[in-house]
Amino acid sequence: MIRESLVKDPSLAPEGHRKIDWVAQHAPVLNKIAGEQLADGSLRGRKVAMTIHLEAKTAYLALLLSEAGAEVTVSGSNPLSTQDDVCAALAERGVRVFATHDPSDEDFEGYLHRTLETGPDLIVDDGAELVGRLIEHHPDLVGNVLGASEETTTGIMKLRAMTAEEVLPFPVLAANDAKMKHLFDNRYGTGHSTIAALLSNTNLFLSGKAVVVMGFGWVGRGLAKYADGMGARVIVCEPDPVKLLEAYSEGYEVMNSLQAAEVGDVFLTGTGNLKVLGTEHFARMKDGTILANAGHYDHEFDLAALRETAAVSREVRRNITEYELPDGRRLHVLARGRLVNIAAADGHPVEIMDLTFAVQALAAHHLASHAAQMAPGIQPIPEEIDDLVARAKLAALGVEPETLTEEQISYQQSWR
Repeated sequence: MIRESLVKDPSLAPEGHRKIDWVAQHAPVLNKIAGEQLADGSLRGRKVAMTIHLEAKTAYLALLLSEAGAEVTVSGSNPLSTQDDVCAALAERGVRVFATHDPSDEDFEGYLHRTLETGPDLIVDDGAELVGRLIEHHPDLVGNVLGASEETTTGIMKLRAMTAEEVLPFPVLAANDAKMKHLFDNRYGTGHSTIAALLSNTNLFLSGKAVVVMGFGWVGRGLAKYADGMGARVIVCEPDPVKLLEAYSEGYEVMNSLQAAEVGDVFLTGTGNLKVLGTEHFARMKDGTILANAGHYDHEFDLAALRETAAVSREVRRNITEYELPDGRRLHVLARGRLVNIAAADGHPVEIMDLTFAVQALAAHHLASHAAQMAPGIQPIPEEIDDLVARAKLAALGVEPETLTEEQISYQQSWR
């Protein structure tokens, strides 16, 4: 059945189906979970609202939840990451969709509110976009919600603040903090896909260039690792002294961001914070500098200040805006400062998102059965979910983990 949806062009559905079917071929963990855990009826009749990057991998998660009996509604978490062909395919397969690529700010906001107005029991969130709006603008719907799960570091930061203020009235599972999410998605997925997007959009050679990585959390670690793998000279800037020393110990150069501004050829941000690069940095950057963001929001560098400072701006390549400063220096911003790996490319590899969305699917499954026994506020993902996802992936690879003997288990548990 085709439910009411709002998509840009239903005729694009065939290409969206091809993309989704490709994901289905390369997602053994999700397929296993769908055939086992999700098939137990826990999600049957549940209303699930999702806001997440609307491309083929996300679409496959939505479809599996729908096939498990949930009534699924999806909207995009980033205006530029939504793919209209995937939206059309999802709508054709019976998932309600409120999303278009590059909508106006007003329309984007409207999609999120329409998704919430379906009165969800469960929320799969990205950046706490739905949970935040639910609490602030739809208090009458809060009582319907059993619980939610959160995809991103940025969202976890917001939800911790909500928990501290005691305004979060239901449990939210920190999917982002699951080992099978952040150790793989945040690090390998972001590193791989951001560098791939940088290379494909610029058509430039990265080897030998000075790549400045802003932040050395799991995302920063991945950015540094993959830039280093391409032969770049990696420089890390980080306010946490322990993390900065860790970057140094990994063999990267470390320095203050104002120093790095003078030597960097490419700047990659992934901090979850705002204005980590601003006017002082722009004033020191070399002609031809490239700026790309791998964080959730488009304010990791101060684009408003750059626009105000620039004498002229122009699109010099698809997804690249050139800002010419009064002294003639040119700074190049990829994907309007939005999440470059998904706003200007296809995002993380399928095999990485297979792990992440397996965590999300199991989080929804867990909440459907156990939310009533859970305290409100941000909660860790149960360890058994990490273990199940890891074992499913290893099984798909034909690998069996070591098994400890009774003697070894006893030894580990004893102090004698």
